[in-house]
Amino acid sequence: MKKKFCSLALLSGVLLWSVACTTVPQTGRSALHLVPSDQLASMSATQFGQLKQETPISRDPVYNAQVRRVGERIAYAAGPDMPNAQWEFVVFDDDEQINAFAMSGGKVAVYTGIFKIAKTDADLAIVMGHEVAHVAAGHANERVSQQLLAAGGALALQFGTSDMDSDKRALLLAAYGAGASLGVMLPYSRYHESEADEIGLIYAAKAGYDPRAAIPFWERMAAQSNGAPPEFLSTHPAGSTRIRKLNELMPKAMQVYRNR
Repeated sequence: MKKKFCSLALLSGVLLWSVACTTVPQTGRSALHLVPSDQLASMSATQFGQLKQETPISRDPVYNAQVRRVGERIAYAAGPDMPNAQWEFVVFDDDEQINAFAMSGGKVAVYTGIFKIAKTDADLAIVMGHEVAHVAAGHANERVSQQLLAAGGALALQFGTSDMDSDKRALLLAAYGAGASLGVMLPYSRYHESEADEIGLIYAAKAGYDPRAAIPFWERMAAQSNGAPPEFLSTHPAGSTRIRKLNELMPKAMQVYRNR
């Protein structure tokens, strides 16, 4: 019975991969998306609406004009990769939040704190390009899909080890959880960040912003990350790793910038 269950679980995983596998735009990487994109977009629209009700929205005309100006150019550059996006750009009034994010369906938010680091339109394009790239690449869908598969694996492991000694079984399940987190979830998250850097750099270049602005911008962001955890325990790559990879990507981005 257990062997049949494990075989069925393995077969189901293979079938899911073959049916739900998609290609990430710009990089061509294969990714697993188990959740329908329109469902994610609908959920994101609801969450974004709630966030706008709960979080103060900036009325600063300079910030709003800059975010809309840069955002519309990034949206145009990303348009072929996000044909169904209903774009919306919001500036949240929180000077302590040095952050921005984008959600499925084209919902993009920038916190006023980011303007401490993003001094120019090109800087802001690097930020917004990176966040939009996460959406275009379907990273949220991929993470949810990974979590669903990990949960399925844990369930199969629990079923398959039900007759083991309780202490050994608990140790095995704990090892599986740690392995899934450190061996799959965190590395994939860091890979997603690096992939968003690559795609975002291309979007910024296509939008007419000099991609070389990314280097000093991320250097300034790294300076804000004192006390960050070691890279192998972090969902983001170390600052030095990010800068090195950006320098490697720069010739490709500059070619896009010059040929736009």
